[in-house]
Amino acid sequence: MATPQWEQGETLEFEIGDLSSTGDGVGRWENRVIFVPDTVPGDRVQARLVHVKPTFARGKLLEVVEPSRDRIRPACIVADKCGGCQWQPLDYVAQLAAKQRQVIDALQRVGGFSDAVVKPILGAPDPLGYRNKATYPLALSETGTVKAGYYRKGSHQVVNLNQCPVQDERLNPLLAEIKQDIQAQGWEIYDETTHQGLVRHLALRIGRRTGEMLLTLVSTRWELPNIEEMADLWKERYPRLVGVCVNLNPNRTNAIFGAETRYVAGRPYLEEEFAGLRFHIQPSTFFQVHTEQAERLLHHILQTLALTGTENVVDAYCGIGTLTLPLARQSKHCLGLEVQAESVDLARENARLNGIRNVHFRVGGVGKVLPAIALETPDRHPDVVVLDPPRKGCDAAVIEGLRTLHPGRIAYMSCNPATLARDLKLLCAEGHYQLQHVQPADFFPQTAHVECVAFLAK
Repeated sequence: MATPQWEQGETLEFEIGDLSSTGDGVGRWENRVIFVPDTVPGDRVQARLVHVKPTFARGKLLEVVEPSRDRIRPACIVADKCGGCQWQPLDYVAQLAAKQRQVIDALQRVGGFSDAVVKPILGAPDPLGYRNKATYPLALSETGTVKAGYYRKGSHQVVNLNQCPVQDERLNPLLAEIKQDIQAQGWEIYDETTHQGLVRHLALRIGRRTGEMLLTLVSTRWELPNIEEMADLWKERYPRLVGVCVNLNPNRTNAIFGAETRYVAGRPYLEEEFAGLRFHIQPSTFFQVHTEQAERLLHHILQTLALTGTENVVDAYCGIGTLTLPLARQSKHCLGLEVQAESVDLARENARLNGIRNVHFRVGGVGKVLPAIALETPDRHPDVVVLDPPRKGCDAAVIEGLRTLHPGRIAYMSCNPATLARDLKLLCAEGHYQLQHVQPADFFPQTAHVECVAFLAK
């Protein structure tokens, strides 16, 4: 029997059975797959086909004919418009189950690990109010008022926000009020279609433990009229605001931050407590957005590695030393590798701040530095390598460097189960390593993203 035809613009009714790794609901019609945003497994929906291929299509939700038992009322009043979160209509227990399946599916489908041990996901105690960092694009409304928020789903149109339920609630007053101050100063808002204008983004950070805040304006030029006076006003208005900065980004790019940041008032960093240590964090340096969950996963890493103080450890993609310094406290020596010189400077500062001396940092690409370590420091051949690469995973040179170094154990932390599974498959090929277990953790409630760490041994 021939498969029925389907056409763009056609309206179909079907049930959502699963979630994709990007957060869309997944339904089936006549053995073909339809991806529909804003849906929940168990929903029966009507959707219009907006992008059709022979074996799959993308649909636009028209109506939830019968809601799933896992569908809840979103905490955000613009959840149906804002692209910041995908899963606010989904009950949190169901979110965790979907993320657990995502990790298992990637290991099986991409990595070929049919019997991998995946521990139960570490869920967040509170799936709201957790983000310690928020970066909002700025835009003008049709009436000429300044908007700040996240992009509308599938577009670059800014959805105006005065508060956000997933960010630390202490940042909400700044979000609501700073854009009014920008309006009052008459600073021209950057237009990404014409590439004209001045102020591009409003970036906010907070130390969850200390309460210290940073405010950064991303601008196409250093010169913002009256910025010094405004910075002093903001520091007086918000007692926890320890620094006001300007980041320069004149380029035609989707990247938020440019290469250079200057502080206008206060200091160019906030101080945070993490894993019993103190860290200085600057506006554009990487630090996990969910402080408490990052600590929980770090505790699992340290517990699993069970370092005795005799090991040489390499922390690749070390950033500002978030993992390096806790590892150094339990090892003989720890070497951090990072391509961004600014982050390495901050990592060294954080080591001095905590009096940790058995740690060194090197600037350079991990793929270039790893193969040289054994030749340069044979007395410090790594017993353990810890990895935390970007979403794209490890380059081929990094995998080859690990196979050449052949440390006894590897702990691979990842925010992308698919690239993690791909790299684990390469590391375990030809019997080089064996996958021991994988521990998922939810660093990003209300979204489809999931963090996890995999442990390998010779």
